[in-house]
Amino acid sequence: MHIILSYRGHESVMKCAVTRLLGKEKSDAARCAKAGHACYSVHPLRSELREPAIAEFVKGVTDNKFDCIFFTSALPAKIIAPLLKKCPRVIAIGPQTAKELEQSGIGCETLPGFYSRDFVPYLGDWIVGKHIGIPRADVPNPALLNAITAAGGIVHEFRCYGLEPTGETLDLDTADAILFTSAMSYTKAIWTKRSDLLVMAIGDITAAAMCTGGTVPAVVGDGSLEGTLAALNNYLDNNRSE
Repeated sequence: MHIILSYRGHESVMKCAVTRLLGKEKSDAARCAKAGHACYSVHPLRSELREPAIAEFVKGVTDNKFDCIFFTSALPAKIIAPLLKKCPRVIAIGPQTAKELEQSGIGCETLPGFYSRDFVPYLGDWIVGKHIGIPRADVPNPALLNAITAAGGIVHEFRCYGLEPTGETLDLDTADAILFTSAMSYTKAIWTKRSDLLVMAIGDITAAAMCTGGTVPAVVGDGSLEGTLAALNNYLDNNRSE
């Protein structure tokens, strides 16, 4: 473990391996540094674009078929936002997704939480009778779709990219901790557990998948990288040696 004294109130600087889509590391290093830690990316998954679905979604936006668009992660925002000339109401799942949209000149609202389950409560009664366009990964999310329908909305889901295992064994030789950023990044990961490796989940959905798979995370975040790092620092404060 990498140790320094009295750094941002914590005794330990953790080197964290963070699961990310291959080539989609974003600003993790800077965000980890703000919390007093270092990180690098490991890649259990890669994305494969579905061009016909992307084109169909963009045409739907152009033809004013949606009253609202919900971007459930930063990747579809990054891919699709530059293709959109005009938009209805746009909702982003978190600040990183919102940042991708804003960089393409698309104004948006950002959910107060980091889960798709927050979408319907956020819209409230406005959703009744509204057509909701959702460009997302080719991964089932029946809870979201059923919630929108139950609330009176009309769902238009476009599975714009697939997630495929890279088949790589995660390089954890120099890591003090690993952060799994989604349930699928855990279930498809090839890695070796170590007794001295701190295992973290970005949120409760990922944590549940990990527990089902026999790995109980020591740290569980709120669905965001920053929230997980805050939980990590709290964990270190509560477990540091006197």
